[in-house]
Formats: sequence, C-alpha cells, structure tokens
Amino acid sequence: MAESIHSDVNRRHDFVYLFDVADGNPNGDPDAGNLPRVDPETMQGLVTDVALKRKVRDYVDAVRGEHDHFKIYVQSGTALNTQHERAYSALGLKSTGAKQKASDVEKAREWMCKDFYDIRMFGAVMTTGVNCGQVRGPLQLTFARSIDKIVPLDLSITRVAVTRVQDTEVVVSEEGGEGEGGKRTEMGRKAMVPYGLYLAHGFFNPHFAKQTGADREDLELFWSALQNMFDLDRSAARGMMAVQGLYVFSHESPLGNAPAQRLFERITVTRKPEVKTPRSFGDYEVKVNAENFPAAVQLARLAG
Repeated sequence: MAESIHSDVNRRHDFVYLFDVADGNPNGDPDAGNLPRVDPETMQGLVTDVALKRKVRDYVDAVRGEHDHFKIYVQSGTALNTQHERAYSALGLKSTGAKQKASDVEKAREWMCKDFYDIRMFGAVMTTGVNCGQVRGPLQLTFARSIDKIVPLDLSITRVAVTRVQDTEVVVSEEGGEGEGGKRTEMGRKAMVPYGLYLAHGFFNPHFAKQTGADREDLELFWSALQNMFDLDRSAARGMMAVQGLYVFSHESPLGNAPAQRLFERITVTRKPEVKTPRSFGDYEVKVNAENFPAAVQLARLAG
C-alpha cells in the first residue's frame, strides 16, 4: 500500500480546517463571563489555537496515552516542573536550576521530545525552575474564525436541587403561621451559539520536525485527531460540534513550492444566496479551485 504524501514529514504541509457548532459554546471567554469568543468589530466567532490543541492532546492521550512515546506534557492537575524532573531522573542527572550545564539541558530536551507527543509536535518552553530548554514544534495552528457573524446567547437555567442545606430551611413565624423562605430551585447561566461554521489554518514545517524527532506516525495521528476529536469531547456545554472539512496541501519541497496564502485562497466557503440566517452546514457551499494548480503541490481532502 502506497504511503500517504500528506503524512510525509520531509515535506511542508499547509492545511485548511473547517468545523461547526450548533447550540453550544465552542470556546468560552473567561474575560466575558464564559460567553463564546468574538471579534468585537466584526462579531465573527473565534476559537483559539490553544483550545484546538487541547482537543488534539485529549484525543492522543485517549488513544495512545498508555505508550511512553505518546505521553502528554500539558495535563490538568500535573505541574510542569514535575514533568521536567522525570527527564532528569530518567537520565540520572541532577537539576541545578539556572546553573544547569548546557549539555544536561540538551539531553533533557531530547528526552522530553522523545517522551511527550505534544512537545514533539507543538513545542514547549521548559525553562521554568527545572530547565529542559525550549522546543519549537513543527505543527502550528491559527485561531479559527467563523465565516459569518455569530450571536452569543446567555441563557438563564434552573435546577431543582439547591446547593446549601440552609437554603432549604423554612422559617416559621412566632404566631405559628405558615413558614417563610426555603428555596426550591437554583438559578444559573448557560452560554451558547445557535450556529457557527469556523475555519482555521495550519502549517507543518519539516525542518522543525527533524529537530524534535516528529515522524510519520506522529503526523498521521494528528490528522486522525482533527477528524475524530470532537467525538471524544462531547458535553452539554459544547452542543453539537463536528468536523466539516480538512484540506491538506503537500509540497514537494521542504521549503514549499507555493505561498500558503495563495493555496488557502483556493478553498472558498460562502453562504448560499437564499440563506439569510445559517443554521446548518448545508446552508454553505465549499468550493475548491483546481485551475492552474501548482505542479509540485498535491491536495488531499481528508474530511468533508
């Protein structure tokens, strides 16, 4: 079976990623009461690269996390310096902080790249206390931006269970009349977007892949994560999220054979003229311009 060109780590790859959300919050903004992120000038929705990478990390951890080569560095509940200490312990070295020998830092850096998938692919700054150096990863993502404006909604919700025992107590008057007080419900808030179709861009640099040791298996796992990660991230807050398109431009040269922005312009997403308020992916049309396509660039459609 022929190997896939889009998983060749000796080539440069640029890609377009489309996903949508219905009745959910794809990426809450803590500075805005967890409302969906928006560009305040255009009211287009935003999803950060950090949020997308988190989903990739969670997918990799779920499917390959039991293997040492695919551990995840950025994990909830785990201090980063604890992760760094694992490298020094495995190598039989002693951490001396800022005075660490450069050769020790390089050995620790190589060990971290070998053990942690997200360092190998995304890079990391590991100079906090226990020094493992810095890594610039070969895989980078942009913010995702919605094609059209979104309407962030902040909805009131209630539940029948209250939080504190005291809130359920009924106060009886001295005259023996009917009791007063006693909460029956709790109020809360829920943020959501009725519908939004988001587009992000990404880049894979083979030169950085050589420095971190990223290989074909790593890149294939990344493509798999982009296609399947929303199915492992289901929650009431997320609503219905789904991948709607993944288009990978693979260059013959490690330096690239065409500017990324010119390739991205070949993928156009437009709302159908008869649709005023989009509420599904079917309200949009995706077109790929294949005219005068660069001979040294190949396009793979992995989803959509």
